[in-house]
Amino acid sequence: MSIVLAYSGGLDTSFCIPWLKENTGQDVIAVTVNTGSVREGDIDSFRARAMELGAADYVVVDARRDLYDRILSYLIKGNVLRGGVYPLCVGPERVIQADHTVRLALERGAKAIAHGSTGAGNDQVRFDVALRLLGPDIDIIAPIRDEGFSRAYTTGYLRERGFDVPAKKTTYSINAGLWGTTIGGKETAGTTEPLPEDAYTLTAGPDEWPTEAETITIRYEQGHPVAVNGTEMDPISLIEHLNKIGAKHGVGRGNHIGDTILGIKGRVGFEAPAPDILIRSHRELEKVVLTKWQRYQKDQLGEFYGMLLHEAGYYDPVMRDIEAFLDSSQGRVSGTVTVRLFAGHAEVTGCESPASLFDTGVAVYGEENALWSGADAKGFSRIAGVQQYLAATVGRKMEEVGS
Repeated sequence: MSIVLAYSGGLDTSFCIPWLKENTGQDVIAVTVNTGSVREGDIDSFRARAMELGAADYVVVDARRDLYDRILSYLIKGNVLRGGVYPLCVGPERVIQADHTVRLALERGAKAIAHGSTGAGNDQVRFDVALRLLGPDIDIIAPIRDEGFSRAYTTGYLRERGFDVPAKKTTYSINAGLWGTTIGGKETAGTTEPLPEDAYTLTAGPDEWPTEAETITIRYEQGHPVAVNGTEMDPISLIEHLNKIGAKHGVGRGNHIGDTILGIKGRVGFEAPAPDILIRSHRELEKVVLTKWQRYQKDQLGEFYGMLLHEAGYYDPVMRDIEAFLDSSQGRVSGTVTVRLFAGHAEVTGCESPASLFDTGVAVYGEENALWSGADAKGFSRIAGVQQYLAATVGRKMEEVGS
């Protein structure tokens, strides 16, 4: 029998390999589910490190396309920004990582799955909920959380056994993925201090921004981004491309204060150039092709979808219902959007679509139209205010009676 460990290569999951071997007597299979954090050149070093620590086997799963198809595509379709600013950079990845970890555990006949989460954050909940749903007969082990181990303890444990633990080069906790990077540090422990420039790892700072703007076009087909500047790309390549272009101009930086799964407030810094560009451009295209009430319902459902996804609710059946609505809403969301990148901002400067409801042949706002006359507009204006007029009339009568 064996234990499958969700392995990120960091201190916590590195500690888990020898600790699990010593305390359970089981073989440990380390699996890295790549959702955008692992570069191709890192795989060999990850494998070497896992085997050095005592893993019986090391497996890499490229789950980036699965992440896009099942989650990121709906974050785009729903224009999901938690708190109006945060594009849910890495939290949703835990669902996909848990899914593929369970698949490997079932394939290998493992008795347990382990992860390196502490007891203080959201990820432990995301992992546990998904693992219990997908592998109900598989035990879950989280040594650092369950035993209350500190970083000082895990560092000492590894060094006592002859394993090198590189000195931490930064005081910041960095989590990178396809949909962006999150940053935590002493500044994010409060609500007043900004992150310093050296905390950012992806985007250029003001001193490095190009002096000239860059204009790009993004083409959408039924809500999916399919091309940049006329060059068609698969979703992963397109997102990675936009991350590079946007990062050069400092696009996608921000800070978010919100509610954690555990009920406390939390703050996080983030860098997400591609999500910033895509959500802005997709939202603007929708304004051109969708009706007022389609957009209204999408806004409500998109916000709810993001909240439930953030709070480990991906497998609630209502999420599939919302996804069905989002898919239905995107039938006409095709067209090209022009975006200007400059000085840390992504600005939508124009868009066009064969399904545009912005029909200048019918009417021009504030000028002329072919659908109604001035007399029609006068009557409409009178009818539109009827309930407000009646409410105001009743209010005045009640005031008179009261006086």
